[in-house]
Amino acid sequence: MQDTGILIIIHRENFMKTKNTFWLIVMALLLVGLAACGGGGDDDTSAADEETAVVSTGDPEAGQEQYNQICIACHGADGEGIEGLGKPFTTSDFLRDKNDDEMLEFIKTGRPSGDPLNTTGVDMPPKGGNPALTDDQILDIVAFIRTLQ
Repeated sequence: MQDTGILIIIHRENFMKTKNTFWLIVMALLLVGLAACGGGGDDDTSAADEETAVVSTGDPEAGQEQYNQICIACHGADGEGIEGLGKPFTTSDFLRDKNDDEMLEFIKTGRPSGDPLNTTGVDMPPKGGNPALTDDQILDIVAFIRTLQ
């Protein structure tokens, strides 16, 4: 009889250990599953940021006046570009990917025909060939050409 009592106690202890282990495993799996599902909130914000258009700091109306005097000869009246002279703005990933400060620096610097990124083979002169052009006027032009996209 004593042996039977000891076996029952041992069996009960093993059962409790097994039961506790089972629930620990279940809880661990639930926590891992929850952790794998969590953290998606930041992704939604970054996706929204990527879709947000660049907000221009210049005046597009003033920029159109400058554009018509300086840029139209190579880039066309509607920003569609003139083959062999100026790239189109209407479909420009370059313009879309740059913020206003980057576009300001690009226009101030220009792009020589020897630049590997120049695909027209024609110089884009600094400030569109108008050295008197101010930073504010360039930002106005940038604001205008963004309306062409």
